[in-house]
Order: sequence, then C-alpha cells, then structure tokens
Amino acid sequence: MPKTLFATQALLPTGWANNVLLTWNEAGQLTHVQPNAPEATASAWAAGPVIPGMPNLHSHAFQRALAGLTEHRGQSVDGKQDSFWSWRSLMYRFAARLTPEQLEAIALGLYVEMLEAGYTSVCEFHYLHHDTGGQPYADDATLALALLRAAKQAGIGLTLLPVLYQASGFGGLAPTEGQRRFIRSTDSMLRLLERLKPLCDAQGARLGLAPHSLRAVPPDALREALAGLDAIDPTAPIHIHIAEQTQEVEACLAWSGQRPVAWLLDHADVNQRWCLVHATHMDAGEYARAAASGAVAGLCPSTEANLGDGIFDLPAWQAGQGRWGIGSDSHVCVNAAEELMLLEYSQRLATRQRNVAATAAQPNVASAMALAAVRGGAQAAGRDISGLAVGQQADFAVLDARHPSLQGLDAAAMLSAHVFASHRSSAIDAVWVGGQPRVAGGRHLLHASASAGFIAARTQLLQP
Repeated sequence: MPKTLFATQALLPTGWANNVLLTWNEAGQLTHVQPNAPEATASAWAAGPVIPGMPNLHSHAFQRALAGLTEHRGQSVDGKQDSFWSWRSLMYRFAARLTPEQLEAIALGLYVEMLEAGYTSVCEFHYLHHDTGGQPYADDATLALALLRAAKQAGIGLTLLPVLYQASGFGGLAPTEGQRRFIRSTDSMLRLLERLKPLCDAQGARLGLAPHSLRAVPPDALREALAGLDAIDPTAPIHIHIAEQTQEVEACLAWSGQRPVAWLLDHADVNQRWCLVHATHMDAGEYARAAASGAVAGLCPSTEANLGDGIFDLPAWQAGQGRWGIGSDSHVCVNAAEELMLLEYSQRLATRQRNVAATAAQPNVASAMALAAVRGGAQAAGRDISGLAVGQQADFAVLDARHPSLQGLDAAAMLSAHVFASHRSSAIDAVWVGGQPRVAGGRHLLHASASAGFIAARTQLLQP
C-alpha cells in the first residue's frame, strides 16, 4: 500500500501549494508534508487537486432512510402549518420500528455515501438506544455497536456521541410515547460510556457525549452527566442541539428567563470541547459570548433549510473569531460540497451580498470555507483530522481534473467549480482515510452491496 502521494496542487492549512508530497506512517498519520517536492519520490500520484477530508460533525444515521418521505403538506401538531415539530412526529413513528439490523444496514449505506461525497469522518449523534418497546436490549450497547460496525466496514472515521435524553420539554416534562426508545437515566448513560470507551479506542474511534438539548436534559442531569464524562475522559467531545427553533427559544425564556445559549453559557463550562449544533437563533450577546468560549458552531444547512429552522448569522460569528463546521444531520443531502454551497447561499440571501464566508487571508470563498469547516469539524470530532499537516491523519479527497466543470482551471478555481458549478460529488475522483484508499473513480468498493442493504432495510420499514 502506498505511503506517499504526490499532488500537483494541494490545499494546506495555509492555502494552496504546488508539487506537494504527502507521507504517512503505518498508523495513517501524516509524517511529512513537503511543497515544491520532486515528483520522482512519490509512490502514488493524485489525478487532480488534493483537498483535506471533510469531517461531518452532525449525523443521525437512521434518518437517511426517512429522507424524501416527509415532503407533503400536512397539519402540524400545534394546528399550524407544517414545521419542525410536525416533521418530528413523523420521524418518531419511523424510529419506533427500526431494528438493529436495519440500523446497521442504513448506517453502512450512509457512510459509504458520505465517503463518496468527500466526508472522511462523522460525528454520530446517537439517540436511538432501546428496543421497539422502549426496554433496554440484553446488551445495552446493541445499537451503538451496530454503528461502530458500520463505520469500520465503510472505513470512515467515527466520533460516537451517545445521547442523553430524559424529558419532553423544559422543566422536566415527562417523555412522550414517541420518545420511549431514547430515554436513559444519567447513571445508565455513564455505564454505557464506560462500556463503549475501550471498544471505541480499539477501533480508532472517539467517544463523547451528547446531552440532546436543554429541553430534554434537566439541569441536575446535565451537571451530573458532564461530571461523569470528565471522570471517564476529561477531553471527550460534548455536543448539544441548541437554539434550533424559535419555539425552543420562547419555551426556554418562559422556563428560565434566559435564551438557550445564554443559559448554557451561564450554567456550564462551555469551551473548545463543545459543539453547539445549529445555534441558529442567538442574539448579538450570545453570538459574541459563544464565539469567545471556543465552542464550535455545528451548522447543517440542508437540514436547517428542509425543516424551516432559520439562517445562522455567519458574519456575526466570524466577527467573534468563532469556529464552525458542517454536518448533514437528517441526511436530506449527503454531500460535503453542497453543504458549503448552501451555507454560502443562505448568507447571500440574508445579507444580499456575495462571497460572505471569504476572509482576508482566503479571498477565494470555496477555499476559505473548506479550510474553516475542516478545522471546526476536527475540533468537534475530537480527533487529529484538521487538514494536510504533520501529525494529522492522512484524510483527503482528490478532485477530478478531467471533469467538464473543472478541466482547464487552476486548483482554487477547480474547488470553486466543485462547490458552486458541478454536481458536487461527481467531481470527486478519490477519497483516502488514514492513508487508505476508500473511494476510487468516484465509487466505494462497497457501493453496490451497501446500497442494496440500505434499500432492503428502507423497504422493510415502509411495509404496513
């Protein structure tokens, strides 16, 4: 297996460089990144520009099988037009039927799809814990193990984030019937983490914790869970849904007198370990304080658009030097470049300006966004995957320089065309994870079998 790759152009953390030699060790860790290198020293050659692999910082794997099935007019649970809350009711009914075998098949199909679309790692926000009756499996880690196996088989990097979920609303409201598969006590969650830690370590995966949201985790439980996590791994990632919906903000104000992000910043030690997923509805003070905390904003543009969540204020976040990354969340779209495109376009619609995410250091908006999303995604994943640099994992994608949308352009323009002017995944030639080739000629080795397994599982779930 090659341990070196020569790229005529590669996107390094400092920007584009020419004639770059990448070298990695047996563990798949980059040991040498040399621009202006002699081509003859390589054992493999990239067919086009090399870009860092993209971390997907927010995934609910099972929801990929639901994508496309909720796009019809109905009535919301509150009697109003369709919204996030009416979509959630449909999702609960779907989740109630899922078996461990179906979850594994869906996750494998999804993870193969992610790799083909330029993602090289995924943060799995895993809240489906129990059997269809809401009771623990004989092996309490059954569904988490299904995800670990799927990630290993696909060859994608994994940060596993078991979700703590205890209430249906602020103030510790009792869970609903649709949430019966999600509910865990704090002690039960900590036992699960202790069980999963050595298994994740053995696979090279990272284990963290996801308090689902402030509405689903009462304050005492949040405090106890974070203390318990620190005892297991004081550096473990922490992800939380927050301020995704205006209704959530209003309910938090009614419960506590504070907006969700402000409450969290006042009641938890929010720092670089944290990923604030969505964080769409913040006021100016929250944007400034949250950015200064070092937390990553977990942006999921396709899902946020699909659910009618709202638009994140990226200029306000950038003004505070805030870090951000992208996720595919409910997987209505599984495409790293398309998430970047949708994020930029949402900002253009909101500000009526162009190239909003570009920076003085990186005026090319596609390059700026790719580098920012890789840095933020790596931080949220808690793994050494922050780009093409010594000490980081050899995760990268190779663009197809022969693609009609890319051919004849320089490297930066090729990346721009990949994000804004191609079919997105069609312009990816190869993907490597930890120095191992996972996608060649645009296809994963398991493409056919993983797709067939996904389709079979979804067909079963759709049967009456």
